[in-house]
Amino acid sequence: MAKIIRPRYSRELSIGLLFLIFALSFFLSGGIFESTSHNLNDSKSIYLGMSLLSLAVILTILILWEEMLFPVRIKPEQNGMVFRNHRTKLKQQVFLYCVIPVILGFVYYEYDVNFRYFIWAGACIILPVIGKLRTGVNNYNDFLKLTDDVIEYKNNKKMGTFAVKDVKQLALVKDERKVLHKINVLMSGSTEVTIDLDEMELEDFIESIDTFITDHYEKLVINTEAAA
Repeated sequence: MAKIIRPRYSRELSIGLLFLIFALSFFLSGGIFESTSHNLNDSKSIYLGMSLLSLAVILTILILWEEMLFPVRIKPEQNGMVFRNHRTKLKQQVFLYCVIPVILGFVYYEYDVNFRYFIWAGACIILPVIGKLRTGVNNYNDFLKLTDDVIEYKNNKKMGTFAVKDVKQLALVKDERKVLHKINVLMSGSTEVTIDLDEMELEDFIESIDTFITDHYEKLVINTEAAA
């Protein structure tokens, strides 16, 4: 069973936060509409449109604020762990994202909107992409596997597998905040390979990776700081 290292928020807290965001969005979205009636049926007010725009904001928040829906899990491996960008999470985020342009398109074609609509729509469409989806898709197949016998990784086109017995040294490169972001693997034959954790969307796992390496490869580890 996967080990949870970051649980999602409680249901009560998530619902409360989403309700507040929805209410604020609903209030602000009123200024987007030029008229006060739905052009398919004048008996309907703009409240449906305001609710739909608020729903688009909620979907955007659910994608960006992962603690709402998605716990962070580490997959156990025999004598070790596999750290990976969770594929199921990404698929669910993409599904949520696909609903957003449908909502925005409906509002655009069925209501008279002003220029504020395009700012609202742009934020809902662009923020999830630059915030989560772009890096998630780019690193869909990336992972770091650490066991007592093997170190294996994949970072886009870079990949490698190392037997621990053949590793001479593991240099943990940390930034000015003392946060691990690269691993330099020095092999017994003087071959050196850099595993760029900062390129692999493994931010949520960094502390666990650091702890695992320090505990399991204690005799091989040295700590260094990245050059300025």
